[in-house]
Amino acid sequence: MSAEPPGRRGSAVDRQLARAREWDELVARVRSLGPGFADFLRPPRLESLLPAVGTGTLAMVNVTGRRCDALLVEASGVRTLPLPDLDAQEVGERVAGHIGRLGEVDDAAARVRRTERRALARPSFGSFHDHHTAKRQLRAAEEDLDARLLDDLRWLWEAVAAPVLRAAASHRVWWCPTGPLGFLPLHAAGHHDGSGRSVLDRAVPSSVPTLRALARARTEPSGGADRMLAVAPAADPPLPQAAAELDLLRRLLPPDRLTVVEGADATRERVLCELRDHRWAHFSCHGRQSLLDPSHGGLLLADGVLTVAELGAHRFDGGFAFLSACMTATGGIELADEVVTLGAGLHYAGFRHVLATLWSVDAEAASAFAAELFPALVTAGRLDPARTADAAAGALRRLRDAEPERPSRWAAFTHTGP
Repeated sequence: MSAEPPGRRGSAVDRQLARAREWDELVARVRSLGPGFADFLRPPRLESLLPAVGTGTLAMVNVTGRRCDALLVEASGVRTLPLPDLDAQEVGERVAGHIGRLGEVDDAAARVRRTERRALARPSFGSFHDHHTAKRQLRAAEEDLDARLLDDLRWLWEAVAAPVLRAAASHRVWWCPTGPLGFLPLHAAGHHDGSGRSVLDRAVPSSVPTLRALARARTEPSGGADRMLAVAPAADPPLPQAAAELDLLRRLLPPDRLTVVEGADATRERVLCELRDHRWAHFSCHGRQSLLDPSHGGLLLADGVLTVAELGAHRFDGGFAFLSACMTATGGIELADEVVTLGAGLHYAGFRHVLATLWSVDAEAASAFAAELFPALVTAGRLDPARTADAAAGALRRLRDAEPERPSRWAAFTHTGP
């Protein structure tokens, strides 16, 4: 291949420089349009973001091979809190083990469903034996997950949560983990033995993808209506909690504040359209996440998956959303810092308060959380999103107190928002 003539190379460079100058001039013209455009394409100013935390503390936990710290963001400024007991290699090992054990539980649950269908279709000693064996394997996988998760929660308390809470300005805390630490339930860190040494006993915890997202979520919604959109598509395997959660919402909300979209009507187009006209939303459906391509994870509706990418392409004006589905707060493993989760996507798209799950939860656990949550949010037939953080923390404490040895059933539920 012959080299490009010097004159032509010069012309290409000149064209690129001209485009760069034109771009700079256009940006300068936009910024000169008025105070509302002064920061166009600039990163947000720190002083404009600090009020987002109010009287609370946002802890951005940085994990690197050289050192680990928490940046404590408060209305007065930003402080650095060294975390000497947090180690990047240990974070990676614990997260890998946690993801592996979650996969073993999911695989064992799938075997239980397969062997149950086989035993019902062809009853025999062999099919019943296989089903019984599958159930024993599922119990063993769940027991191993819970035992190791309790150890992870104690470690998170000592290495991260306890130092942060000692230094925090108040009991209102937002967690903003980076890297693989986002796969672990920092909001549930602690010794769940009645000693009170846990985040749930000492704080009202939430998660947030970025400080800027928290600042944006402080704006009250102005569009839509104070109505709940309840989405419950037909599911395979069936979701027993869907009917229970719809019944709960019908008892708490009057008909003029509740729109139910279920079965074959719960299509992606219908749901996206309804989300624009409702400030509150509740999804009872299957969720899935691709750890290698998280933007393609999403909610399984009647005609396919409503993905993170699709939600991110829209703008809503919502106050509350509960994703009663599996893995809706789970991101990807290759670009964990990018916080590509369904819950974060809905939050970015305009829903100020979002409840989601870090891993697969069974129907009984989902129904129990909803039963604890919604009565604390609804008064006189109207839902108050501003109480979401307190209501979620209270629901988690009550579920934890009922089954402290089973964190896999309650620690998955997370709140994102102000």
